[in-house]
Amino acid sequence: MSNTVLTTKRLTLRKMRHDDMKNLMEIFSDREAMRYYPSTKGEKETNDWIEWTLANYENDRVGLWIVEDKKTGEFLGQCGIVPQEVEGRSEMEIGYLFTRRVWGNGYATEAALACKKFGFDQLKLTKIVSLCDIYNTPSTKVAERIGMRREKIIYKWGKEIAVYSVSI
Repeated sequence: MSNTVLTTKRLTLRKMRHDDMKNLMEIFSDREAMRYYPSTKGEKETNDWIEWTLANYENDRVGLWIVEDKKTGEFLGQCGIVPQEVEGRSEMEIGYLFTRRVWGNGYATEAALACKKFGFDQLKLTKIVSLCDIYNTPSTKVAERIGMRREKIIYKWGKEIAVYSVSI
């Protein structure tokens, strides 16, 4: 059985596995990549992240997926759809986090666009959000490039977060 969820012109998005720990640590141990998160993550926190993702697959049929180069299989990052609480409501969020060595290649936009299409076409969602730290310009640009607009600013995770959204 294939773990592939989505493919694009350049990317394969597949389900996360426990053996993705080393790849995820490339992102989670990088202070610059984790600048807008509360802190970097060690192996225990990364394992907790994987467990959270696997639980999302089980409970909600969605989650963050591992993004790989379609030709080489090289790990690039993670992108997917996850449930998030926004002011007491459950919303489906497109989240993305890529290894710094591949920033600037359009991978986050390409993967997020595929997730948006999947959310509307396969999951029959009517609204999808992205939650971005108000100072994380690259992240907000990805949200805008996939057709999202800033809806509001909320206080979450101890800071101001811009809620971007798109509806059909």
